[in-house]
Amino acid sequence: MFSGIGVTEILFILALLTLVFGAKRIPEIARGLGSGIRNFKGAIRDGSDDDPGDAGNAG
Repeated sequence: MFSGIGVTEILFILALLTLVFGAKRIPEIARGLGSGIRNFKGAIRDGSDDDPGDAGNAG
């Protein structure tokens, strides 16, 4: 997935984020991003419990 991104690029992105958002806001942003991903995965997991036979009868 990240085969084209090296350590230098990651450090550059982190430095850019620090300049744009400030050092105090980065943990808040990361926490919010993690929470959003967790909610998304939970919604995907809950959606997979639906009856697969319903999709074939839709039209």
